[in-house]
Amino acid sequence: MARKSFFVTGTDTGVGKTIVSAAILEAAAAMGKRTLAMKPVASGCDETPEGLRNEDALILMAAMSESLGYDQVNPIALKPAIAPHVAAVQAGRTISAERLVGFCRGLQMRPADLLLVEGAGGWRVPLNDRETYAAMPGALQMPVILVVPLKLGCINHALLSAEAIRRDGLAVAGWVANRPTEAVMDCEQETLDYLVNHLGAPCMGVLPWQVQADPKVLSAHLNVNCLFEN
Repeated sequence: MARKSFFVTGTDTGVGKTIVSAAILEAAAAMGKRTLAMKPVASGCDETPEGLRNEDALILMAAMSESLGYDQVNPIALKPAIAPHVAAVQAGRTISAERLVGFCRGLQMRPADLLLVEGAGGWRVPLNDRETYAAMPGALQMPVILVVPLKLGCINHALLSAEAIRRDGLAVAGWVANRPTEAVMDCEQETLDYLVNHLGAPCMGVLPWQVQADPKVLSAHLNVNCLFEN
């Protein structure tokens, strides 16, 4: 069974959750760890001869050490590139936290040292009219890794996200700063210093911007030891 399981969320959509997750998987593999990953819900999937496929899920599959079928990595694939709860309605499907918990528990039973579960968007993204994505890691009591993009406003978004995660009864296991564009934000070091001093969780690394993000290269900028302590 997977010894360590973590939920990966971001301060918003498009902040680099998938690349950060893939880099963490590569860093863990470099330590000799067996890794698994899943993206339970993915919208914006492409039609292929094999069925709907999501680019983020394929990136996770390439980065993890163990072999899984696509449907195990991304059991709910939705074609519209919109919020998951809206995409599900348009596709005539229903998403519930209970279903996602079942998918995750299935992978938790597989032998591995690390399982990463990537969410969609930020912490309060809706699954349906009653539940947000946060209900799934909450039911599993899964510690959270927070991805923070280094851009104007990130301090507020990061602190509010961490506050919401903890209010829901979960630990912020660590956070990763990601540079989403080539241009370095003004006062970047001051921003990083503030987050290090106020987020109350280990900073696992600061990822540089790349034209074509390579998780293996980015993994060298991470320290994932905190995920395997205790």
